[in-house]
Amino acid sequence: MKLQFSKYQGTGNDFILIDDREETFPASKDLVEKLCDRRFGIGADGLILIQNHPDLSYRMVYYNSDGSQSLCGNGSRCGFTFAQSLGIVGQSATFETTDGVHEIKEQDNLIHFQLFDVNEISKLNDQEWYINTGSPHHIVIIHNVENEDIVTKGRHIRNQEAYSSQNGTNVNFAQLLQDRVKIRTYERGVEDETLSCGTGATAVGIMAGNLGFESPVQIQTQGGALSVSFQREGDKFTNIWLAGPAKKVFEGSVTI
Repeated sequence: MKLQFSKYQGTGNDFILIDDREETFPASKDLVEKLCDRRFGIGADGLILIQNHPDLSYRMVYYNSDGSQSLCGNGSRCGFTFAQSLGIVGQSATFETTDGVHEIKEQDNLIHFQLFDVNEISKLNDQEWYINTGSPHHIVIIHNVENEDIVTKGRHIRNQEAYSSQNGTNVNFAQLLQDRVKIRTYERGVEDETLSCGTGATAVGIMAGNLGFESPVQIQTQGGALSVSFQREGDKFTNIWLAGPAKKVFEGSVTI
């Protein structure tokens, strides 16, 4: 079977995009791992299927590179841009993905993805936080993200017993600056550092908002700039939007 695909990236977080409106893709953990492998496959942090939905603009099925599933903020923005290229949507859409139904739109050459309200923020200590933005994120505030061993430290936190019941957690290392927050992310499902993580950037933006940063919070990832906007009502964060670019890299075909 010959599979047509496109490759997209959102601030360096890269994805294989497949038009699966006829639902012919033979999804399996092994196939997703094979296609996402950077040496023996196409190479990507994740794989995305765009399917028809009976009531909404489309359904987005997201797989991490290890075949597991989760909400993906950067992937959602890339999925929307791919759906635009297929002629499914225009400047805005309502779609279903792993955790439910979301709004998304193109504005000022950026893709804006709306996440669910965050009602609970857990401050673990003066330097560490836990926030779930549709995917779980453990945040560590540090002085210099460039000098940290992200993979070793991230893997240790990701596998802590406290997170064992939820298949671990993503880990974000955040450096607070005057006008923005620099982050690096160890991403579960990829089991390595990724250049960007949309739900992680959102979690860090909400943490920064809790510490006094005004909306929108500018987030500098290893792969580029994102912004997180929100409204705050006491301890509750609503109207949360993640904004950033989503770009096509190339397209091709592969025999599976």
